[in-house]
Formats: sequence, structure tokens, C-alpha cells
Amino acid sequence: MFGIGVPELILILIVGLVVFGPSKLPEIARSVGKGVREFKKATNAFSQALNAPMETPVQQQPAQQPAQQATQTQAAAPSHQSMEASAEQAASTPNITPEAGPAPKPAYEAPTQESVRQQIAEQTAKKNA
Repeated sequence: MFGIGVPELILILIVGLVVFGPSKLPEIARSVGKGVREFKKATNAFSQALNAPMETPVQQQPAQQPAQQATQTQAAAPSHQSMEASAEQAASTPNITPEAGPAPKPAYEAPTQESVRQQIAEQTAKKNA
């Protein structure tokens, strides 16, 4: 471990017994044991968090505003008056909803089994062609 053999360990226990006394030594050993146990739990939780697959968040579609819904229903039956009304409504209400476009691609995506299979299939297709 750290190059500590049996004689060194016995010497450390004797010094601990002399310094702390026989009444405090079991309490110290218990607290050291608890500390080591908590450290192991923390390292296991950390390694599990690193090895866990990342979940991609689902982007929610913004709800349409009532003014936009009204212009869509009026656009279904176009007439000269409804076009003017929808143009006035569009000019009076600012468009504050974000454009519904594709979600930005993350900087890194962990490879999945399916993506690896696709890459292998593409490479073998290139070799055979």
C-alpha cells in the first residue's frame, strides 16, 4: 500500500496508544472508519456519475399566442378584409416567440451502439466499393 509493514503498523499503534490513551483510541478508530466509508461512497457516486450516459434534454415547442392562432384561422379563408385585419394585427402585436428551428447540436455526443454500427457499415461499404 504505502510501504507500511507489520513492524511500522505496530509502532504507529503503540504511539497512538501512548498519545491518546486507551479510552480515546476506540473513538478515534471509529471516526477514521466512518471517514473512510464516506470517502468510498463519494468516490463510487462520482465514478457512477461519470460513467452514466448523458440524457439529452427535450426541447419544448412554445405555445402559440391567441393572436397568431386568429391570424392562422383567418388565413385559411382569405378575403380582402381579413387580409387587412391580419396585417393590422401583425403590425400591432410584436412577435416575441422564438423561431422554431432545429435545436443546437451539442459540442460532444457520446457514441451509441447504433451510431458505431452505422459507422462500421459505412466503412465496410467504402472498402467494398
